[in-house]
Amino acid sequence: MTNRQSGFSKCTSFCLLICIILVQSIALNQKTSSSELNLVSGLNSLDKRYMEAQKSLVDEFARSMGQSFNGDVDHDIELLQLLLDSKKIKNNMTPELQAMGFVLGDLLANELDMHWVIYKDHVGRSRALRYKRSNNFLFPVTMISRRREVNNLTSVAKIYEKAFNSISPLRDPLPFN
Repeated sequence: MTNRQSGFSKCTSFCLLICIILVQSIALNQKTSSSELNLVSGLNSLDKRYMEAQKSLVDEFARSMGQSFNGDVDHDIELLQLLLDSKKIKNNMTPELQAMGFVLGDLLANELDMHWVIYKDHVGRSRALRYKRSNNFLFPVTMISRRREVNNLTSVAKIYEKAFNSISPLRDPLPFN
């Protein structure tokens, strides 16, 4: 082997080593990043009180119209829609629109056997619904507000239906079906 070939071989080996180190570094970084993105925890007492206060706020709007939420999906979705259609809660009322999301979320949780959790990712800390112990989440707090803030007038029933249909196929089949 000539000196020239030996130098070329050393250069190739060095470049290959650098590439391997870079690939491993990138893979390790991605593993760290993805695990940091999915921190899920239970609600603390402050979260629970905040959520109850938000639902009470929406219920006050409903009571001002002589109605209240009762946990029945059809009734409560109709009432949420009525609050929007009557302009009791307007498109620029973000806190109230998000409070409506807690009512919507409770309906979804009851129907789909989901539970409220805290979901932390690179964007921040969110209250979400989790299906069992899976990595399937819904974020009902902003389902209404994000749409209304940009004048998207999708009905509450359609929003509920879309969320329901995204989780429903994951559910265990009922016996004898």
